[in-house]
Amino acid sequence: MTKNIDTVRLGATGPAVSRIGLGAMGMSGMYGASDDATSIATVHAAIDSGANLIDTGDFYGMGHNEQLIRRALTERKREDVLLSVKFGAMRGPDGSFGGVDTRPAATKNFLAYSLQRLGTDYLDIYRPARLDPNVPIEETIGGLAEMVQAGFIRHIGLSEVGAETLRRAAAVHPIVDLQIEYSLISRGIEDEILPTARELGIGITAYGVLSRGLLSDSLRGGAQFAATDFRAHSPRFQGENLTANLRLVDALAEIAGRHEVSVAQLAIAWVLSRGEDIVPIIGARRPERWAEAVGALYIKLSEDELAAIEAAVPVDQVAGERYATAQMAMLDSER
Repeated sequence: MTKNIDTVRLGATGPAVSRIGLGAMGMSGMYGASDDATSIATVHAAIDSGANLIDTGDFYGMGHNEQLIRRALTERKREDVLLSVKFGAMRGPDGSFGGVDTRPAATKNFLAYSLQRLGTDYLDIYRPARLDPNVPIEETIGGLAEMVQAGFIRHIGLSEVGAETLRRAAAVHPIVDLQIEYSLISRGIEDEILPTARELGIGITAYGVLSRGLLSDSLRGGAQFAATDFRAHSPRFQGENLTANLRLVDALAEIAGRHEVSVAQLAIAWVLSRGEDIVPIIGARRPERWAEAVGALYIKLSEDELAAIEAAVPVDQVAGERYATAQMAMLDSER
């Protein structure tokens, strides 16, 4: 695949990033079994297409994801890739989550291990995975700022925080981007968070653009999820909620068919239409899925077409929260 993805500036203070980035979480078992060789081929396909932003987390597969990316980048130039890493989520040996820890001392520890696993001496963007209720955001950002000054981090990002937290963080050190879920069926950022980010010059890296496969053709015939699959525990994928949500996807599929594109491509194109300060992170696990995502870059939608898409998927008809109750309680962005 030839390089054909344009770049945009990430926030007011950030680097030039590809118009879409690659999210690697699904390559480490969060959505069922995955294959390392296929995952590495997907990373290569993304880079070869012109994508330079790769997003991971130190807790994805308890380090497996970072090690996988290191293997994928072995024969690539480090300066050709922007590594965005989330930290702070605590995991147990059984895979359970145990909250977050963003104390500066803990941050340095997490960072040291990520640098080792990724085989690099710096990270392009480093961000706490969630707001730590026990640590003021000013303290967390202050500790990260020291790591910027020391050269271990190029930029500081945030994940799933609200407008007030954005303001407090930005008062300590420039924040390059906010990583947060945003899609046709997850539009909560539009009221307050997105306007605040734009006011502060903070970019948005949008994950969940395909709503974990819901906004695609892959689940329209029904689905069974393994116990280790995130969706097995997500309210939007349960029983009547899934049935109701798939009706919305069927309506979207009718529009996609008229454009001769896939549901996933239409969903990505919609997010791309929301502004160049919003960079979708696509969680592809196979080269062909990445190629499908790249195709969305060429879909041009008129205002009437965008209105028709939004009418087909009314956000107030989406059934179920995007996370289970305990995880929703950890989202500063939902308060």
